[in-house]
Amino acid sequence: MHPMLNTAIKAARRAGTIINRASVDLEKIKVGRKGPGDYVTEIDAAAEEAIIDILRTAYSDHGFIGEETGELMPEGNDNPENVWVIDPLDGTTNFIHGFPHYAISIAMLNKGVPTHAVIFDPAKNEIFHATRGGGAFLDDRRIRVSSLRKYHDALLGAHVADSGGVVKSTSPFSAMLSDCAAVRRVGATVLDLAYVACGRLDGFVATNLKQWDMAAGALLVLEAGGLVGDFAGEQTWYESGNIIAATPKIFTQMMVHLAE
Repeated sequence: MHPMLNTAIKAARRAGTIINRASVDLEKIKVGRKGPGDYVTEIDAAAEEAIIDILRTAYSDHGFIGEETGELMPEGNDNPENVWVIDPLDGTTNFIHGFPHYAISIAMLNKGVPTHAVIFDPAKNEIFHATRGGGAFLDDRRIRVSSLRKYHDALLGAHVADSGGVVKSTSPFSAMLSDCAAVRRVGATVLDLAYVACGRLDGFVATNLKQWDMAAGALLVLEAGGLVGDFAGEQTWYESGNIIAATPKIFTQMMVHLAE
């Protein structure tokens, strides 16, 4: 395992300890709002601080982009070659309700390209990790996307709902999401992507995501044999925040539904 990946796993586990301790007594956690339905807690900030502390101690010349902290670049270098992209607690709404579906996401970008990825589910104690060219893993087991071929049997994850969590019949995603077997919107996009990588989901579609929602999960999917693209099948998903990730067969059929 690459030393950078080892360090990222160490950082994720440190953050996971903070989150697990806090989950025992949720009533004591201070909760704020960043926007409608967008919550933040002191635990998000503490977890991100712990991650950055470990990574910065090991790699003082690296940059950081965190959901809570924003950009932190090394002194005298506004454009470092290596940048860590961090979501310390994806699924905060789930967390504050005691719904055990949330995760920590850490990705290392080398010259803008995701190179190492860690997604840690502290509630289930599952570590998903990948290094570009080295495959994707759940703990010590290599993972692959599902081998499903028939779209009507596919289980998809989605983060495209209109107000109230309902996809309207006029939505461009309506046919895509109605023609598959079922759709899950469980509130932690980084886990949706990790689940595509390990075959628990056959595909995932989302709009308006941030880079910390996608960087680690997209690399996991690619290294597990899946495909990742924007709604035109191109590689602008990291900039646009609009993403489809799926098995090769299901990806193609999702694209056909959007085109129609």
